[in-house]
Amino acid sequence: MNDFKSIKLFNNIDTVNGVCEHCHEEAVLVAIVPEFYRCTNCGEDTKQHINGSIRYLKLDDRDKEWLKNQKHSV
Repeated sequence: MNDFKSIKLFNNIDTVNGVCEHCHEEAVLVAIVPEFYRCTNCGEDTKQHINGSIRYLKLDDRDKEWLKNQKHSV
């Protein structure tokens, strides 16, 4: 029964395929919070940017601070 709960949990995880701006590789990116993703290749965090196409950008210091505050509020 625990395996079934684990499978249901993993089905709800938001993942996308994209090119990581850190390692420049095609990778599976896993959502940390909406619009922020972690690269499964290098472990760096990126921010989703939609402007005609979807890109994943490096985080600036303001983004990193916001993300850090989100982790503390959970």
